[in-house]
Amino acid sequence: MIIEKKSDKEIKIIKEAAEILSQIILKAKKSILKCNSTLDLENIICDTIKKYNCEPAFKGYRGYPACSCISIDDELVHGIPNKNKKIKRGQVVSIDIGIKYKNLYADAATTVFLDSQDIDIEKKQEIKNLLEVAYQSIYNVLPYIKDGVRTGDVGFHIQRFVESKGYNVIREYVGHAIGRELHEKPDIPNFGNPGEGLRILSNTVICVEPMVSIGDWHTVVDKDGWTVRMKDGKLCAHFEHMILVREQDSQILTDHEAIKPEII
Repeated sequence: MIIEKKSDKEIKIIKEAAEILSQIILKAKKSILKCNSTLDLENIICDTIKKYNCEPAFKGYRGYPACSCISIDDELVHGIPNKNKKIKRGQVVSIDIGIKYKNLYADAATTVFLDSQDIDIEKKQEIKNLLEVAYQSIYNVLPYIKDGVRTGDVGFHIQRFVESKGYNVIREYVGHAIGRELHEKPDIPNFGNPGEGLRILSNTVICVEPMVSIGDWHTVVDKDGWTVRMKDGKLCAHFEHMILVREQDSQILTDHEAIKPEII
């Protein structure tokens, strides 16, 4: 398998794309409670992508029909925005967006909790812990990401951290490299064994995207052919940062404020 490094010029553009995408996600987070449905939020996201003179990377990708993936509660990823899917307090909502900017790609995701007085304190704490563990697993693995690290090492450190907190990482869906295409090799799993897998090279950009469940890790796909949900119906969370791999370390390109979990 050929893993192509990115030129300095390409990395500069990918950094710009990551900054723009961060602003788009921030806009989505700030707008979410103004929306009656996931389609309303989708429309805001599409308009914001256009405002930044970008193209939606998801729309049309393998036939996907929307600019964003908006998944609620036990939905893990690839939730198709729909006017009948209502947004309301008490929900855990993940927002996943990709853009094409100057012929290069950016992709990131966050999960938020829409606070509600109808949910007891214990349940709220459970949701907060889920989101924090999923997000912090990225920062836990960050010190290990540098030139030559194997994908199995990345997955191992994410999995070990998540499972040590009593949660599960999803096996069927993984992160990926990005740049000239939306999804490039190598895949970046959230599970694995040290010393196994492909080496990740410097001057590549990877999307590390832990997907974490309160319950079992098995998933099913809805009849729409896209929406992935937890088989046991338990809550889940999904975060995704773009990370530049360097010789001795790595750099997160997407903005912490945009991607971090929030109670809204």
